[in-house]
Amino acid sequence: MTRHLPKFTLMATLALTLAACGAKKKVELEAPPATARPEAAQPSIPIQGDTTPGVANSIIPGSQEDLRDKAGTDTVLFAYDSYELDPDARATLTRQAAWLRANPSVRVTLEGHCDERGTREYNLALGDRRANSAKNFLASQGIDVARLTTISYGKEKPAVDGSDEAAWAQNRRAVTVVMSR
Repeated sequence: MTRHLPKFTLMATLALTLAACGAKKKVELEAPPATARPEAAQPSIPIQGDTTPGVANSIIPGSQEDLRDKAGTDTVLFAYDSYELDPDARATLTRQAAWLRANPSVRVTLEGHCDERGTREYNLALGDRRANSAKNFLASQGIDVARLTTISYGKEKPAVDGSDEAAWAQNRRAVTVVMSR
């Protein structure tokens, strides 16, 4: 028995190693918010019923662009190491809530983001608190929580590259992203 123990131990270790190295499910993250990318020229798509001669309205009702147009922005900013909503953030979320009430079939994802400072784990947790802070405010404005989901990207998807206060201030944010229908 003791003569075969090293072979058995070696084979068991090899089997466990191969099992642990098996195919892993690839995790796909959602696309970054539109505010994180430079705006590209959008082709003008006429909307049925647009009667303005020579002018094509390219904003589709219920779209991300419609949210930005009607609410002013899809992003709220936060102070350093905070998930508290300041008066500007509350005003923005109030406009977003009005837009959501006007578009009752639209569902959104609230993305929480942080600047590059801090550990990955800390920033994921802070981003989650920021996204939930925005979600809770929208729910307090009468928006059904079934229409609101959250995700935290921590410091993984900065809106602006840079290691200074100006860049960090723009990366501490929650973004309301319209989910495709």
